[in-house]
Amino acid sequence: MQLIDEIPNALKEPTVQALAWINHLEGTEFELTGVVDVDVALKAAPGETFEIGLVLCDGEICAREQIRVVPQSDHFSFSRVNSAPLEIPALLDPPEGLRQSWLNEALAKYEFVVLLFYRGLW
Repeated sequence: MQLIDEIPNALKEPTVQALAWINHLEGTEFELTGVVDVDVALKAAPGETFEIGLVLCDGEICAREQIRVVPQSDHFSFSRVNSAPLEIPALLDPPEGLRQSWLNEALAKYEFVVLLFYRGLW
């Protein structure tokens, strides 16, 4: 995964526009924190459709969205890609309520629990 400040120039505009598209579509305020599948996207010829994985966070949860980018004359159009299970799962944070029940079950078994968070994964 490449962090936001490492995104190649050729992919910056499509990823920024894809972020705006997702936020508008979902009514969210995600921030782009990284991208995956950069090498595949960079291999696309100019004007050719490509896919890229966006790692998005909103302060509460982080998620991965696999997006198909279709270059148009002066902008891009986007669609979500439904694909096989990804190396980085789509939902990087557990669904609401799951973490608390998991913690309660773990604390019932053990004296203490250590949680490690890394970019939304736990």
